[in-house]
Amino acid sequence: MKVVRFKPAGNPRYGVLEEGSSRILGLKGDPLFQKVEPSGEFFEVDEVRLLSPVIPRSKVVGVGRNYADHAHELGNEVPQDPILFFKPNTSVIGPDDPIVLPPWSNEVHYEAELAVVVKTLCKDVAADQAKDYILGYTVANDVSARDVQRSDSQWARAKGFDTSCPLGPWITVDPDLDPHDLDISTTLNGKIVQSGNTRDMIVGVGELIEYITHAFTLLPGDVILTGTPAGVGPMQAGDRVECTISQIGTLGNFVVRR
Repeated sequence: MKVVRFKPAGNPRYGVLEEGSSRILGLKGDPLFQKVEPSGEFFEVDEVRLLSPVIPRSKVVGVGRNYADHAHELGNEVPQDPILFFKPNTSVIGPDDPIVLPPWSNEVHYEAELAVVVKTLCKDVAADQAKDYILGYTVANDVSARDVQRSDSQWARAKGFDTSCPLGPWITVDPDLDPHDLDISTTLNGKIVQSGNTRDMIVGVGELIEYITHAFTLLPGDVILTGTPAGVGPMQAGDRVECTISQIGTLGNFVVRR
């Protein structure tokens, strides 16, 4: 099942994209907080605007250097424990929304990542129980102002600026999906620039949820970014970046400078 958040005429709505179809079946309310119940309405994908499938109620939790090849390409050691950082929910945008390059950075990178959407309050969860707290998975681009990340003592500005967290195009809800065997790739203006697989994550999804929730509580709609493989690089105004994860979908955004 692919859960979408979209905007027809009027207020944003939730729906389910029919398998093998371009039709969206409307839902009554937010599936994170209400029983999934069809409204009986149908919408064509090309007649509505897809939005970020979730706006986190409290936070996006990022995981740094969770792929050894990515850590090495930036000249960093592989960490003994996960490196955690936050992105505010104001950084979240959806498919085809513009990534706005901040005026205080001259080196902004793309980072394709598997994103985990939390479905219920989550605290002190064991790794082998983590799947019970996951609604599904979506595609993320952990946009990073790399020059500022190097110069600042913390990553809040480099990772958390407005439009730095594209999410979408939908949440894939599938209990049989293996988050540890998904291909990840990025194209920049149609050229493949990043390619990897989630099997190369240093710390897996269940272990990440255990580690995170032993530090702080996750709330329904919170999102975990699980790290990026090697191949990150700069984006310029006028570029189009597309992040793809197998069995989930493709998230595309244009890059602008204002």
